[in-house]
Amino acid sequence: MRIEIRRAHPEEADTLTEIAHAAKRHWKYPESWIQQWRMDLTISGEFISNHEVFAATINGAVVGCCALVVTDALAEIEHMWIRPEQMGSGVGRALFEHVRARAVERGANVLELSADPYAEGFYARMGAKRIGEIPADMDGQSRVLPRMRIEF
Repeated sequence: MRIEIRRAHPEEADTLTEIAHAAKRHWKYPESWIQQWRMDLTISGEFISNHEVFAATINGAVVGCCALVVTDALAEIEHMWIRPEQMGSGVGRALFEHVRARAVERGANVLELSADPYAEGFYARMGAKRIGEIPADMDGQSRVLPRMRIEF
């Protein structure tokens, strides 16, 4: 299996959004939460046009994506989503390493992200350290998102 990483195209917005929803559902979150996250899980053509969004493909099929958003103050990973059937196959690692290398090319020496709690272990294996927590309560349930950073 050969994983290829390339820039995503704005016309792939629906596919990337579908992958985001499938990845979030993989963790068995209540459907009511998925609906509340609908906008957060949407990757628009405009977002793809305005940011560095990368697609991971296997045999031409899109199986994951990840965005690098760079501002004057920060390089950040957003929208890191892998099709559930590809989780654990190296797609996430390939995307992460690509985005990390791109951040270095753009002059960043740190990369930050807000992780889903279920993804914290993956990011830790990639070298990221927890630097804080973001409150993310849902339907009265206390919940936090790990805020993570990798320095290079």
